[in-house]
Amino acid sequence: MALSNRENYIKNATFQGPEWIPMQLGASGASRMQLREDLEDVMARHEWMFPGFEKGKFDYENWDPGPAHRAGQTFKDAWGCTWGSSIDGIEGVVIEFPLVDWDSFDLWRAPDPLETGDRGPVNWQATREGVQAAKARGDLTMGGLPHGFMFMRLTYLRGFENALLDMATDDLRMRRLIEVLVEHNMKIVRQYVDMGVDVMNLGEDLGTQTGSIISPAMFRKWITPTYETLIAPCRDKGMLVALHSDGNIMDLMDEFDIAGVGIINPQDLCNGIDNLAREVKGRFCIRLDVDRQTIVPFGTRSEIRSLIEEEVRKLGSPQGGLEFICGIYPPTPAENVDAVLEAMKEFRTYWWDGRGG
Repeated sequence: MALSNRENYIKNATFQGPEWIPMQLGASGASRMQLREDLEDVMARHEWMFPGFEKGKFDYENWDPGPAHRAGQTFKDAWGCTWGSSIDGIEGVVIEFPLVDWDSFDLWRAPDPLETGDRGPVNWQATREGVQAAKARGDLTMGGLPHGFMFMRLTYLRGFENALLDMATDDLRMRRLIEVLVEHNMKIVRQYVDMGVDVMNLGEDLGTQTGSIISPAMFRKWITPTYETLIAPCRDKGMLVALHSDGNIMDLMDEFDIAGVGIINPQDLCNGIDNLAREVKGRFCIRLDVDRQTIVPFGTRSEIRSLIEEEVRKLGSPQGGLEFICGIYPPTPAENVDAVLEAMKEFRTYWWDGRGG
C-alpha cells in the first residue's frame, strides 16, 4: 500500500524507509513578476509538484509584495525595526535598529506574540482550526518561529556590530535581551506544541560564504542554550524540529546536534556536497537547499540535471534522510526552472525503483 505524503515525509525524516524523496520548489515574488506567464506554463506542466494549479489566476497588475518586500518603501515592524528593500518581492534588511543605544532598553517592549506577529496581527484560533483540518485530512502539519528568531533578531535590534561586540564583551544587557527573546519565542512554541504539529520549523541565517558568522564557542555560549530551551518541549511532544540557515554552517553542526535539531536545511554548494555527505548524512535528515547562486540561475539543463543526480546519489539512501527544497530568484529563467523540476521528478524515486544500490 502506497504511503501518504505525511507518512512518507515522517519516514524519510526518521530514516525508516520512505518511498520517494520529499521535494518542494517555490518562486520568490520577484521571480513571479519577472517570469510571469512563462513560469505559469512551467508550473502547469509539472502537476506532480503543483497539483491543481491553474494558469491565469495571479493578478500581476495589483500584486502587493508585502511588508519589508516593497522596493523603495520602509516598513517598521512590531519590534520597532525599520526595514528597507531595493527589489519588489525580495525581503530587505533592517536599516534602523531600535536598541542601537542601550539607553532605550528600559522603555522598549517586545510585542505580544499572542496578539501580533512581526509584521501584522495573528489569529491563533484560525491557525489552530487550520491544523485540525489538516490532521483530519491526514496531511502533514507544520508550525514555526519567524525567520531570524534569535541570533538574527539580536542583530535586528542592536545592529550587527553592536550585537557581536556585546557578546565579545559579555554585556549583561545582552543576556537580559536574550531572556526577553526566549520568553517571546516560547509563547509561540507552546501554541504549536499544544496543537501537536508534526514539524516545527526554525530559521536563521548563521553563515557567510566560507564559515559561520560567529565561532562555535561563541555560539555555544550565547545561542545554543536558547535553541535547547525552545526545542525541548517540541522533542518532548515527539515533534520533528527543522533548522534552516543560509551560508556555510559546517562548523556549527555539533551545536545543532546538542540543541536537538533533527532536520537541517543547509545550502548545497556553499557547504559542499562532499562535506555534507561526510559530516551530516545520517546524523540529521538533510533538507537540502538547492543552489540559487550559480548552476540553477546560470547553468545548462544538463548541468542542473547533473547537480540533482549527484546530490541524490551522495546524500540519499534507501533509508531516507534527504529532502529537497529549491527557491527560485532572479535572474533564473523559466527554462532552468523547468530543468530543475524535470531533474527532481526523474530522481525522486531513485533509491526505490531499482536504480539505487
